Amino acid sequence: MSEPQDDVAGAMSAEEKKAMREEKKRQKEAEKAAKAARKAEAEAEAAKMAADLEALTTGIEFLSVDSVPEQLYGSYALIQSKVDPENGSGRSFITVESLRTTSPAAGDTGVWVRARVANVRAKGRCAFLVLRQMRATVQAVLNEDPPRVSKEMIKWSSKELTAESMVDVYGTLKAADIKSCSITHLEIDVQRIYLVSKADPLPFLLEDASRPEAEEGVHVLRDTRLDNRALDLRVPAHKAIMRLQAAVSALFRDHLAARDFIEIHSPKLISGASEGGANVFTLDYFGLPACLAQSPQLYKQMAICADFERVFEVAPVFRAENSNTHRHLTEFIGLDLEMAIDEHYYEVIRTLDRMFVAIFDGLKEKYELDLETIQRQYPFEPIQYKPAGQNVVLHFDQGVEMLRSAGHTLGDFDDLNTELERALGGLVKSKYGVDFFILSRFPSAIRPFYTMPAPDDPRYSNSFDVFIRGEEIVSGAQRIHDAAMLSKRASELGIDVDSIKDYINAFRLGAPPHGGAGVGLERVVMLYLALPNVREACLFARDPKRLTP
Repeated sequence: MSEPQDDVAGAMSAEEKKAMREEKKRQKEAEKAAKAARKAEAEAEAAKMAADLEALTTGIEFLSVDSVPEQLYGSYALIQSKVDPENGSGRSFITVESLRTTSPAAGDTGVWVRARVANVRAKGRCAFLVLRQMRATVQAVLNEDPPRVSKEMIKWSSKELTAESMVDVYGTLKAADIKSCSITHLEIDVQRIYLVSKADPLPFLLEDASRPEAEEGVHVLRDTRLDNRALDLRVPAHKAIMRLQAAVSALFRDHLAARDFIEIHSPKLISGASEGGANVFTLDYFGLPACLAQSPQLYKQMAICADFERVFEVAPVFRAENSNTHRHLTEFIGLDLEMAIDEHYYEVIRTLDRMFVAIFDGLKEKYELDLETIQRQYPFEPIQYKPAGQNVVLHFDQGVEMLRSAGHTLGDFDDLNTELERALGGLVKSKYGVDFFILSRFPSAIRPFYTMPAPDDPRYSNSFDVFIRGEEIVSGAQRIHDAAMLSKRASELGIDVDSIKDYINAFRLGAPPHGGAGVGLERVVMLYLALPNVREACLFARDPKRLTP
């Protein structure tokens, strides 16, 4: 008997449905595979294009003007001094600073500039770059003008040139009116641009680190800036502060050298404390106890005993003082001088008076641009002082009396703390109209062991401090030049005489009367500029909590 027709039809229908589902599945898988293949092909093509573009825009070498790269833009290969050592590539780079006095017409032949990219802004068919070099900034413009400046060149510049990257730019100078740069009268019309060194993402923006404290907006904490000091020092004002620091050192050196002072370089590894006391960094010196010099004091005096007559030194000084204040550092640069005197230690004071006036005058006359740069971020009133030989010199007891008259309480022989120093500075400013003055004849009990006692009252000494804006920048005195008196004084203050025997023995061979002073370079800069913290005047600060970077 044959099967019923309905059952056969029903069975065939189920098989057909299954076959149809399987066919649809195969079609979908085929479509998916084709799509994946097309995607892979597109990705491969994109990768090839990217590789081709990278090949065109990376590894560029500009070795000679006689064989310039075909690429108008892109990344240099690592610069490893491959050019001719005598003539270089033949290019001549100008400084951005020099553009201050350059006429746009002078740029018809084109100029090369190497600078940092402060920022990049793309707009339509243009890209605007602010280039920064040292104190100056200039605008550079890429205007789409194929084949000279292509759309791809503008796109590459906008994408690849991160903030703070180093670039080489070639272009002509065009007249312009630019408000956002220090070079205001011209801009660079870019024809070539090459990436020298690409910067990673920044820990903070220089714009924020450059913002004056009183101005609204983002501000960067000092510790964050000091942790990234190499970036922080790119801030125009911070770089200008360092230029002022270098200027103070140079003016100090030049002034004294012109007056027959001999520059010396004393050791910083010594066997005993140079200033007495416990504020020394100790170390093991091949099994022997040693320390870092608190000052060149002992060696300055030994040089005077060697008949150098007048000496100075610019060198690091180390103080193991756990003082976390706005004006203390554990390592700073000391500007030290020592000189033989004929009759009175005021000969040293007069030398310092003339020297500081020369420094102040030199800064004002030669560093106007840097002072203006600093003034914009750290506004300050110019320091007030008198001509050389006319500056205020007070005795310690006169200073004490001025403070007492103003309501302050202190004993005849008490040292002046920071608060009293500032108060005295304010009183001197009110009475004499100056920020710079000298206080002499300090109590012997608060001066180092080598300080000469006053002839009329040994409770006082032939010593002095110099102040700017109510803070001490210099400590000095006539020194004891008698070996027996020096040994006795050291013993009285608990100093191991045997540890400084070479120093004392130098006076047993005949020593001239002499005196000198030590100046803190960073503190001078801080107070001259009225900066809030001495760390701003230090290249890489060292204090009890900072040993890096």
